[in-house]
Amino acid sequence: MTEKINTENGGTASGCSLSEKRQGQVYSGIGGQAVLEGMMMRNGARYSVGVRKPDGTIEVMEDTYISMTDKYPICKAPFIRGIFSFVDSMILGTRCLNYSASFIEDDPEDADKEPGKLEKWLDDTFGEKLEPVITGIVMFFSFALAMALFVLLPAWVASFLKPFLPHESLLGFIEGIIRVTLFVIYIKIVSRTPDIARTFQYHGAEHKCINCVEHGLPLTVRNVAASSKEHKRCGTSFIVYVMLISILLFMVIRFDDIWLKLASRLVLIPVIAGISYEVLRIVGMYDNAFTRLLFIPGMWMQGLTTKEPDDSEIEVAIAAVEKVFDWRKFEKDTFGIEFQETEGTVEQ
Repeated sequence: MTEKINTENGGTASGCSLSEKRQGQVYSGIGGQAVLEGMMMRNGARYSVGVRKPDGTIEVMEDTYISMTDKYPICKAPFIRGIFSFVDSMILGTRCLNYSASFIEDDPEDADKEPGKLEKWLDDTFGEKLEPVITGIVMFFSFALAMALFVLLPAWVASFLKPFLPHESLLGFIEGIIRVTLFVIYIKIVSRTPDIARTFQYHGAEHKCINCVEHGLPLTVRNVAASSKEHKRCGTSFIVYVMLISILLFMVIRFDDIWLKLASRLVLIPVIAGISYEVLRIVGMYDNAFTRLLFIPGMWMQGLTTKEPDDSEIEVAIAAVEKVFDWRKFEKDTFGIEFQETEGTVEQ
């Protein structure tokens, strides 16, 4: 179902400044993803998508998604669950992106154009199933392009340097450096587009909301804005762990034949993803000196994929969070702090 939310949100928390009420971070179980002009927030099987519409109002949709790890117990096994969790995030993320994109206003000139032959053929062939078919095709080619650019290309380029290296194990290290460099360049390029730049701001708003709640603070615009835009359970950190673990693994696993080398990179992707997910899980669930050390590479990379949001973007994030997560109950049960809301103000 869909609900329209009032965008007025100037609430503050009396006696609850960030410096006075800062608590140790406690795992809440919620997570999210930035979408076009909004964000998705997930809590168990429930998820919401909040979108800032062109007229300035906020639209929040709520639905459920049963993950493969919930459907099939075997998918919850350590080092396997990461693979299925990644697939779930791809499917749900694409669904939420499509929903947010539906609010983008079409060009009036495009509405008057007759559909082309390809559009007519696709519509006649697939009918109501056209959207999931197109989504599947886009996901397939996106994944294939990512594998070619960030997995196969670095291995191929690094192979030319083999005659100049004193130790063959250095190839895996150089391959990893090339992979990281390509990823950073890619993020830098796409972040220059206005839509992606806005999405990175919503990414920051998502992290700030979760950090605010997990540190025992009332979910207000002021407190969210003052919270950190980096979070330990971010998918960006997962990508960083994938790249770092692949460096260590490919320094040990070596093939002379270039085709065997490229094939090994593809075959070992599920293994690397499974290990990376377990690292991300440990870092996200525990707060100690060791996990904070492991978080440093992810935090550095999140500096590229998260940007400081404005108050209007934070309002969308708060609306999405409150749709599927009772943060007042969480903070009462976890921190022993009870908040009450009176006339738009959150009070302790």
